[in-house]
Amino acid sequence: MPELADATVHLLDHFTKRAEVQGQGGLLDGEDPTVYNTADPLRIWIIQVGIIIMMTQLLSLGLRKIKQPRVISEILGGILLGPTALGRIPGFTNHIFPTASIPYLTLVANIGLCLFLFIVGLEIDASIIRRNARLSIVVSLAGILIPFGIGTAISNPLYKHFIDPSVHYPYFMLFVGVTYSITAFPVLCRILTELQLLDTTVGLIVLSAGVANDVVAWTLLALSVALVNATSGLTALWTFLVCVAFALVLLFPVKWIMLWLARKTGSTVNGPTMFYMTVVMIVLWASSFFTDVVGVNAIFGAFLVGVIIPREGGLAIALTEKLEDVVAILFLPLYFTLSGLKTDLGLLNNGAAWGFMFVLATLDFTGKFTSCTLSSRLLGFSWRESSTVGGLMSCKGLVELIVLNVGLSAGILNQRVFSMFVLDALILTFLTTPIVNLLYPPERRTRPGDAQATETGTPPGEGAKVIDDDQASLVVPDSHPSRRRFAVVLDTFDHMPGIMALTRLAVLPAHDDSNLSSTRKPEYQIDALRLIELSQRTSAVMKSSVADKLISTDPLLSVFKMFGEESDIPVSTSLAVVPYDEMAASVADHARRKASQLVLIPWLAPTASSSTSGGDAADPDTPGAKAESSNPFDSLFGSSSKADKSAAALQSQFIRGVLLQSKIDVAVFVDTGDRAGTRGPQHILCPFFGGPDDRLALDFVVQLCANPKISATVVKVTMGPVEATELQKPAEAIIDDGVHMTSFIGVQDSIYPHQNTESRLQSDTADNVLWARYTGMEKYTNGTRLQAALSRITFEELTTPVPLQALVQRVHEFRGPHRRVLVVTGRSRRSTTRYEEAKTVAEKYGYASGGSFELVRKTVGDVGCALLVSGAPNAMVVVQAGATSVSEA
Repeated sequence: MPELADATVHLLDHFTKRAEVQGQGGLLDGEDPTVYNTADPLRIWIIQVGIIIMMTQLLSLGLRKIKQPRVISEILGGILLGPTALGRIPGFTNHIFPTASIPYLTLVANIGLCLFLFIVGLEIDASIIRRNARLSIVVSLAGILIPFGIGTAISNPLYKHFIDPSVHYPYFMLFVGVTYSITAFPVLCRILTELQLLDTTVGLIVLSAGVANDVVAWTLLALSVALVNATSGLTALWTFLVCVAFALVLLFPVKWIMLWLARKTGSTVNGPTMFYMTVVMIVLWASSFFTDVVGVNAIFGAFLVGVIIPREGGLAIALTEKLEDVVAILFLPLYFTLSGLKTDLGLLNNGAAWGFMFVLATLDFTGKFTSCTLSSRLLGFSWRESSTVGGLMSCKGLVELIVLNVGLSAGILNQRVFSMFVLDALILTFLTTPIVNLLYPPERRTRPGDAQATETGTPPGEGAKVIDDDQASLVVPDSHPSRRRFAVVLDTFDHMPGIMALTRLAVLPAHDDSNLSSTRKPEYQIDALRLIELSQRTSAVMKSSVADKLISTDPLLSVFKMFGEESDIPVSTSLAVVPYDEMAASVADHARRKASQLVLIPWLAPTASSSTSGGDAADPDTPGAKAESSNPFDSLFGSSSKADKSAAALQSQFIRGVLLQSKIDVAVFVDTGDRAGTRGPQHILCPFFGGPDDRLALDFVVQLCANPKISATVVKVTMGPVEATELQKPAEAIIDDGVHMTSFIGVQDSIYPHQNTESRLQSDTADNVLWARYTGMEKYTNGTRLQAALSRITFEELTTPVPLQALVQRVHEFRGPHRRVLVVTGRSRRSTTRYEEAKTVAEKYGYASGGSFELVRKTVGDVGCALLVSGAPNAMVVVQAGATSVSEA
């Protein structure tokens, strides 16, 4: 029995210990989860990844405010986690980044690095070089050869002071030369896109030269690695020749096979299929394996596979979209952290080290800047443009870090020199954006199409005489100031019906062949701008770099061009990939460059039940102001964060930005969803309270009535008593006549300057002159197009203490005899507002709660808001006068 008992106890003890080993303990057992365990390295790996990602994201939030690329936060985050900063805390490195865990971290980081180089290869588009071959090759070669020579020169004293004599000097010299000659193409693309330089003359040449520089730099690095890893010069030569042969195999037969397979599987039409993605991954890792085993780093194989992927049908962009998030968020920060763990700025502990550091950075920047600037100047660019090219080409970033890590792994560089070059890359990349903004501000930028735009028309403010809106209305022209050049904004399919309806309204039908004696049929020009939001993803940058190709394939532009052809309207198209916060400025700049006379924007109005973050009534009505939000993290994550905002609120924020920044007249088409009768007869109601916006609305209505299918009623509204027989109170709109009207004379709009007595009298005089001109002009314009338009307009005057409710009543009255009633009104950015009455109407129709009322009012003004929330009109056009007068050609 004792033997049996002992055996039983031993067996139970064995199973208990086995279960304990398999479970490896846990937090509930009192174990520290951060203790590294070779049998379960996942725990410490998760902790490391969490710390790395949080550090990178926190730094990115701050650096994004000063327009710095993401790579800066990744490099800086790696340095801070290394021995330079947090590594000096006792036990931090041993506890969080123990030496035994580094191989696992390195493995994942290298997998991510291969995927990243594959994406870099996808970004390389040979057609970019071909379009600007002569310019790009000259700038690229100058930006490689001269810096390479400077690098080899500085390598001599650097080698003597800091490198062990056992290191072969020619290898060290080669690595320093390659480091100096490199331009970080991925970072360069991001900077060009964020600064909106891709469509400028400078952006085109820099992008082309950057692609060529990147290809040559990777070739030089491959040669350097082959020399270092080879046992003899002959072996290095054979290694390099094998790599060249392998590259040729990939670039021709394999590339053709990949294109054939993409077409066969439909990947060029509907995006990469699962089978095609599988083939791509197999080719990617097979190529990486081959280049690694022949003595060249695996990243070269990954890069070459990215280059051979077909660009047809946006396939390269679609592949990038599938990989970029996990690479950018997870893998790349790991690689930067590994570089940071090897970077110890504490080793720069004497004057000689810091002196060499200063010289390294100065010569690195000077070599690139001078060579690219002078070569650009010789090609015919101005000094400003040439210096901007030099500043952009001096950008370093990730590519230099890859070269440095290869050199450190090969024993060519030691930790001190490695740290010097890492700091050099950080400084030069950080300086790129401010240097470019200083040398090439937005107002100094030139685009290839600017000369053509100048020939077709002079943008307001450049050649035209700029006068005040009130003064413009005091000048009686010989003919009606018809607007014929329109800038149309396209953003989503939801807004396409609205923008088409507004365009059809603004353009006189082609079939109108009335024989009017005074003028020939006006010629119209529509400039359609397609807006795509620039996110932090690489695919968005790729889209911006191939915008000229996207113009021909973008579905919104294709639909609008077809609409133009069917309507016999000439349409020119443009595409802009810009950050959300800069979309409004992009529209204003586009309209200025195209010499547009009116900007057309659609808006889907929110319903009464919409819950939006429109803001409070107390806030001033500032067009273009950031949409209000109760999110306490807005100040940290960006004041224009789009979280918790409806589509209508986001579009409202964008529209208000355009209204604030545009110096050209703007028309907003408010789409209520009721599109019945858009091709038939329409009747327009135009309330005229006075002011620049209402004067523009009246001018626009006269232009619209040149269309024989459109008639209008213009009502001049003034405040005052009214006889009971003149105005009946509709049950759904009119409140008691004794409603208290609040005066807001002290509250001014941010666009208008503060009105004084003189400016108010001038505005009233302009109102009266315009009203008298149109009401008394018909008999003096016999046989003209203007006379025909005025004959379809009825002018009325209305005096009432409740103007908005009276207008609602009139619209309801028009809905009976007319199938479609359209309201055209000014946004009325006047100091005096009708806020209280507009709110009363909104309450009557259920719009006063949920933020919808404030959202609508801040977008279209008090008059437009009251009419819109009543549901009376089928649609509405709200106009705002710009800062310049319309050319009266």
